[in-house]
Amino acid sequence: MASYKRSRLKDAGYRRVVPLVLLVLTTVLVLVVIFLLRNEAGSSYYSSYDDEVDVESSSLEGGDHVQLEPKFRPKLPEMTDLAMSLEQRNQLPPRNRDLFPHLAKDHIKIVLYVHNRPQYLQVVVRSLSNVEGIGETLLIVSHDGYFAEMDRIIQSIKFCQVKQIFAPYSPHLYPDRFPGVSPGDCQDKDDPDEKKCRGNADQYGNHRSPKIVSLKHHWWWMMNSVWDGLTETKRHSGHILFIEEDHFIYSNAYRNVQLLAKLKPMKCPDCYAVNLAPSDVTSKGEGWESLIVEKIGNVGYTFNRTVWRKIHAKAKEFCSFDDYNWDITMWATVYPSLGSRVVSLRGPRTSAVHFGKCGLHQGNDKSTACIDNGNLSFDTDEIDKRSNIISNWPVYVFKKKTGYQAGFKGWGGWGDERDRELCLSFAYMYHFTEVSSG
Repeated sequence: MASYKRSRLKDAGYRRVVPLVLLVLTTVLVLVVIFLLRNEAGSSYYSSYDDEVDVESSSLEGGDHVQLEPKFRPKLPEMTDLAMSLEQRNQLPPRNRDLFPHLAKDHIKIVLYVHNRPQYLQVVVRSLSNVEGIGETLLIVSHDGYFAEMDRIIQSIKFCQVKQIFAPYSPHLYPDRFPGVSPGDCQDKDDPDEKKCRGNADQYGNHRSPKIVSLKHHWWWMMNSVWDGLTETKRHSGHILFIEEDHFIYSNAYRNVQLLAKLKPMKCPDCYAVNLAPSDVTSKGEGWESLIVEKIGNVGYTFNRTVWRKIHAKAKEFCSFDDYNWDITMWATVYPSLGSRVVSLRGPRTSAVHFGKCGLHQGNDKSTACIDNGNLSFDTDEIDKRSNIISNWPVYVFKKKTGYQAGFKGWGGWGDERDRELCLSFAYMYHFTEVSSG
């Protein structure tokens, strides 16, 4: 009898185990099928922008871990009605997806950041329209505030997918309060005690100017938004190319930057970036049969998420350095703090030219414009009209340091604590579930 009961218990145990085993096997089979389907889909040359994850192998250590400033909590200004409407536009999907429904699998996204120089912008847009491969990628245009003519020019683009974003905290959107000019703010070299005004002067005794600080605020907001905020890019681990409204782009630029990005892990594994142009904006390149390694320039620079994480980890250094220029801030304090020489890989001939002469976003007044009717042409040799970089070229390293270096104190314009706090808030606004405003 006892033996019979044990047999029945044993059979019951088997009956309970068999469905569990079948469930496990079915689950494994489903996961295998999903894996195979994903691999098959991933082998296609094209992918849509919203399901891609590009990862580049690199000797640079790092990941997507975000380092936050201890005890700091982001606080953003209360938005104006215009700022809120622009923030809503930032959520819109790219245009021209009906004309360019897919992005190439190995595409490099392009970010063009602009202020209010429409005649300059016309030149840049016209040059981009002639770039080989431009239809394979996404062009993101980041506006510093809102200017109708600049908006109109970008709205006219039909040669690729294009997405516009507008910095909703640009000083230009706040005419009577911070980050614009607030009542009671100190001006120029005002003495706060004597004038009973508010603000922190920079190292030269000058108080903040919204027009000046917008340069650095826009660039930093844009970088944080592109890498960590936008649906189209926050999962993108590959390279992103950054250009400005006064950069003329050669027709071979996109193919060259694609090739350089592929060559970088092999030719210069310690390089942080790829550049379209020499760091010396007056140079068109050496013309050698060699790749060039030098400091990162500010014309047509390209890097990936690993490098962005290294830059983002230095948010405090970036936001506290007393210089209104983002690029000088990077050269003088952020790059030197990374622990090794920060260099970039480029070709021996430029693929982009800086043509801005006005500076500080001037040049939008038609009567005093730096360019007549948006017409500006550059003489390019035949070799510069197509990809002109050879994979088996050797690498020449410029070891001499030029330009701004560690120890430079900055040109000022960035002494107000409110600007520094807003800058830090931009760095962390996508990494907190709740961000205060007002």
